[in-house]
Amino acid sequence: MVNHESSSRPPITRRDFHRLGIAGVSSLLLPAIGWAGNENPQAFVHPGILHTSAGLQRMRNGVRLKQTPIFEGFATLSAHPCSQLSYTPHPFGNEIGRNPSVNFPAFDNDANAAYQCALMAAITGDMRYASLARTIVLGWSRSLQTVSGADAVLMAGLGPFKFINAAEILRALGELDATGVADCAAMLHRAILPAIIDFAPFANGNWDTAAIKIMLAIAVFCDDHALYERALLYYLHGDGDGRLTHYIYQNGQCQESGRDQQHTQLGLAHMGDACEIVWNQGLDLYGAVQSRLLRGFEYTAAYNLGDPVEFKPDIDRTGKYRHQIISPRGTFRPVYEQIYAHYHVRCGLPTPVLARVVARIRPEGAAHGADHPGFGTLLYALSPQQKPQAARPVAPAALHAQVAGHAIELRWLTPRLSGSMAVERAVAGAAFRTIKPSLATSEYHDRNVMPGHEYRYRVVDHRAGDKTALSGVAAITAGLPAGWSQISLGNVAVPQSAQFDGAVLTVCGGGTQFMNPSDEGLFVSAGSHCTTLQARFVPQTASQFVRFGVAWRADARPDAPSVALLIAPLSGNSERHGWHVQLLAREQHGSVQPISDHALTEPTVDYGRLMRPVWLRLERKAAVIQGQFSLDGTHWTNAGQAQSGTGPLGMVVCSGIAGVNSNVRFNSIQAIRDKHA
Repeated sequence: MVNHESSSRPPITRRDFHRLGIAGVSSLLLPAIGWAGNENPQAFVHPGILHTSAGLQRMRNGVRLKQTPIFEGFATLSAHPCSQLSYTPHPFGNEIGRNPSVNFPAFDNDANAAYQCALMAAITGDMRYASLARTIVLGWSRSLQTVSGADAVLMAGLGPFKFINAAEILRALGELDATGVADCAAMLHRAILPAIIDFAPFANGNWDTAAIKIMLAIAVFCDDHALYERALLYYLHGDGDGRLTHYIYQNGQCQESGRDQQHTQLGLAHMGDACEIVWNQGLDLYGAVQSRLLRGFEYTAAYNLGDPVEFKPDIDRTGKYRHQIISPRGTFRPVYEQIYAHYHVRCGLPTPVLARVVARIRPEGAAHGADHPGFGTLLYALSPQQKPQAARPVAPAALHAQVAGHAIELRWLTPRLSGSMAVERAVAGAAFRTIKPSLATSEYHDRNVMPGHEYRYRVVDHRAGDKTALSGVAAITAGLPAGWSQISLGNVAVPQSAQFDGAVLTVCGGGTQFMNPSDEGLFVSAGSHCTTLQARFVPQTASQFVRFGVAWRADARPDAPSVALLIAPLSGNSERHGWHVQLLAREQHGSVQPISDHALTEPTVDYGRLMRPVWLRLERKAAVIQGQFSLDGTHWTNAGQAQSGTGPLGMVVCSGIAGVNSNVRFNSIQAIRDKHA
């Protein structure tokens, strides 16, 4: 008998945050893609979200000396209505929400005022501004309980980002004491984090990127390394449209370029903010994937300046958004100064198109509402004589492992101040040992692996000189565990794969149909002698047309006799699907017969999105397969039964989108084999 059940804690859900105190949160925030925390992580720099001490001093000096263009940028900030001592905060509520609106403009305006007045205090030294900002920060911190609405991710990702930067500045100024910091941190965990903890893989990319940057900001403010790694891993390797390589294509075109230029610039701006946070903490996220972010900004800037650009028709990761032509040109958001200052002034890279935009819109003014910080000329403009702030030695981050053929591919985020890297590996619970003592790049292929064996990796930067320079730990199995295999079904044109990290099985499947009437996708077999297969679906999925679950099949033919217990979007519309659990059966090359159909309701499905886990189980006795599902892992619903024969049980994923694959994750896997086989 083979019986594997993960001992790892499941990913935290929204409701968990309402029952957990702040002290209990971090230990549960382990991403489903294989990160485990460093036992002795380095402390975060404070202030260190969008602004460091050196950055605030640069603004103070520039305004005091009336330096161009910083002084002109300050004039735009100081003239704004939310930067005035006469600003009156709104009543502090216990809920904020978008679609439907609940205290939406009130909170965002207050967040603007808190951030801008905190900046005014830091620049001018007039602590009356700090007092006003503190009133807003503490008022909302002590009242806000929840974020609601269909657009909760945006509600939590935009205004609160400015709010948390205000709190960070106030702490640096000594205007937010330990009690105030604790109150703010508690609210962030209680109200904001639940709305963005799983990002927004169901939406356009600017939702994802908003979630990434607010998660990074919360992580820094609350000194939460697990949360920090979760955001970094998603930015670089996540499933949704906000992943760097999903949002910005190789030619610089963006996922929302065919939608409209305002949202495209917004998504890019969020990514710039994320990179600035990470830069301030000693890592170079700006340089990821050959400075892909710069390519996206240059492409978007060129197009909106009137230059010709290459546009390729595309479809996004959700399957909902298809664009055949680029959207009409638009106006420039105030988001370019930050990117120009980094790539051109800090790094010395050619940015001819950005230079043209900066010259046109300088000084940058306020953003629309609380969409992004705005005022980039004041915040970021650098002269060639101003050297970048010296970086401290830090550990590599975002270590990611995946199977690549017969090897394990490791990638990580490189520190700004980087020396020679060493790769360490542990096998079967043994101690770590060095397998690559000196490496100058940020990737490594371990080819000395045995199929079915689990490996754990970490990376150390020698320059930092002590064990705090250790990255987190990435776990992965070389191939699948013994007895498991993967079978590609039908003619799928996109790559398909499955990998196991010791706790989570990630199945990446393509195809457009499953049990309708034949099959496409990826089937991950637990073996023909498996009599019971149970697995827990880990939310969320990017494809909103995906079909996945547990299945029995007689063989690998697309129309083979099968029984499948599937989760699928079977009602509603593409924006708000109705998700169902179905038991389906197909006899010998015959038509598919529905056995049962159960619609999933709140809180498992919220605004048409799969938000909570679902447990699925198939049990075979003689020639009959019984299906069951559960919403809590304890209470089970009978889904019916169907006839079966010989053949394996396994997990199956079909993305439902032609030309796009999609990840679905399962944990708490139990595969029980016939002990007499």
